[in-house]
Amino acid sequence: MIFVRAVILALVLATAPLFAANIILNQYAQSQARGEMVAMGERYIQRAEMAISTTVTALQRLDRDDVETCTAADKQLFRQVISDVGTIDAIGLADEGGKRMCVTPDMPLTGEAILPLLRKDGPLVGIGMLDRSFMGAQVAVVSWDLRNGSRLFAEITPAVIASDPGPEYLRSYRRVELRLGDDLLWYSTGGYNSEGSDPENAIVTTVPSGRYPLEVTVVAPKSAALQMVHDLKIIAVTACAAMALLFVAIGVWFSWRPESEANDEFVRAIRDGEFIPFYQPVMDIETGRLRGCEVLMRWRRPNGNMVSPGQFMAYAEANGHIFAMTRSLMVQTVDEVGELYKENPDFKLSINLFAGHFLNRDIINDIKAIYENSDISFQQIVVEVTERYPMEDMALARKIIAEMQAMGVRVALDDVGTGHGGMAYLQKLGIDIIKIDKMFIDSIGDDDSSTTIVDSMVELADNLGMGIIAEGVETPEQVERLRELGVTAAQGYYFAKPMPATEFIDYAAKVERDLQAEQEAESEEDDEAA
Repeated sequence: MIFVRAVILALVLATAPLFAANIILNQYAQSQARGEMVAMGERYIQRAEMAISTTVTALQRLDRDDVETCTAADKQLFRQVISDVGTIDAIGLADEGGKRMCVTPDMPLTGEAILPLLRKDGPLVGIGMLDRSFMGAQVAVVSWDLRNGSRLFAEITPAVIASDPGPEYLRSYRRVELRLGDDLLWYSTGGYNSEGSDPENAIVTTVPSGRYPLEVTVVAPKSAALQMVHDLKIIAVTACAAMALLFVAIGVWFSWRPESEANDEFVRAIRDGEFIPFYQPVMDIETGRLRGCEVLMRWRRPNGNMVSPGQFMAYAEANGHIFAMTRSLMVQTVDEVGELYKENPDFKLSINLFAGHFLNRDIINDIKAIYENSDISFQQIVVEVTERYPMEDMALARKIIAEMQAMGVRVALDDVGTGHGGMAYLQKLGIDIIKIDKMFIDSIGDDDSSTTIVDSMVELADNLGMGIIAEGVETPEQVERLRELGVTAAQGYYFAKPMPATEFIDYAAKVERDLQAEQEAESEEDDEAA
């Protein structure tokens, strides 16, 4: 009966491939467009949040330095902050009525109020808009109450917000609006207007900020999204006959394939130890020393072929196999590199976890059972949690992380800036280390926005007392730029690819030999000079 149902289903699909393809392609186009529009909105929100956070941090620093007058010395501090922080155009002081007392760079004081009246019970930080604009972006003003009847204020440069992300097929038709609160328009771009048109023919996405009263609305006509699949529809018509045969073949094949085959294969692979650790070195880019490694999972099939994580990790997480796989990986690290880590107590060993590991205390028990009496101490372990997938229970996750940290285990946030958690993860989970995602490192020398974001991450890590590691470093130029920005640790193909344990141990020895040779050479040069 399973065979008969599969063949009937395949034949039904094969009789109307064009109809099905048209529906699928339309839905795919709209889904992709919606995803692109959400990504646009998130990019605007990230830029706005980063600009506001950086500005607030700058004003806090001035407050800590007791800057509360318009003296020449304080104005010099204003100029220094403007020079250091690329998102600020001007800094000054305002009185109780919200009027400028002074501003740097100097400009005429018109007596016009730029801030609301100061209230004793008012918030410490205020955000508003000025009448000036640039490329569709209003000048935002952030204030800081000094609690002495005056306020520091800083004007955020509109160029921070006036970007135009997203694919060309949407940029030509969409409209974007970034609002502060319910009625203050910070930025708008694009000419498309859905008013008066059928709402059924428009795609509307709204992205709120999790930190500030900010919201981005992106609107585009569905017809713009359909442009991306126009050529695919033509191909679908041409391939109608081939698709009919393909549907029948797939139906027959699936009807005979045991439903548990894939699951059984995973269970067997775990039992036979086919999932093995590869080690990617993490380097100190200031001293050239090895700081440790990140443990990455690989699937070594019985025929010797290696399978990358992208081909099996999602299935393993969805079906619960990841827990046994992670335990197996940790056990293997003790056997393979335990002696190396015993000889080098400063080395760190990073283990990747996913959101499901933080739904109960099993991961705590696993770490204790595997590492407590091993050559690798708790203080050498770093667990990495990615923000690409949301945590289901943040309160429970925080308790589990706190228990890990009490043991001496450190916690790193991976893929920072690319997923769901953002600043909420840093605030609520008590993260020890930030890992800068490769997407920011790739364009760090060419894209000013990426450089600004990395710079802000470094400043944020410094302010919060966290470590920071750059991922995906591939060129010496990136290493040099990271040094300039204050990043001290990095990993990537520029240093070494992920490797088996024996190669990693040899690599660690080679790094130490090279450093000793370099020090001896420098010592000989100093002796000759003397």
